[in-house]
Amino acid sequence: MRGEITCSVRIWQRPHVKVGGRYPLGAGAIEVTGLRQISLADITPELARRSGFAGVVDLLKTAKHGPGENVYLVTFEYHPDSDENPVV
Repeated sequence: MRGEITCSVRIWQRPHVKVGGRYPLGAGAIEVTGLRQISLADITPELARRSGFAGVVDLLKTAKHGPGENVYLVTFEYHPDSDENPVV
């Protein structure tokens, strides 16, 4: 919510968010600004740090959701006190 983390890596069967979608977080909402498929090789230590993790291994422990094998890079911005109806 402080704006320090602006991206997330997720491993899904298919995307679970959409660009422009708003998802509730705290008193506001996260707005997805980008979504693209990447490969595991694209996950660097720098990307892990940008995503809020100490390293690639920590990121991968959180990124995997279920049986998915597709790797997605989600970029977003936080909007405090969002009055708009979030998409869930």
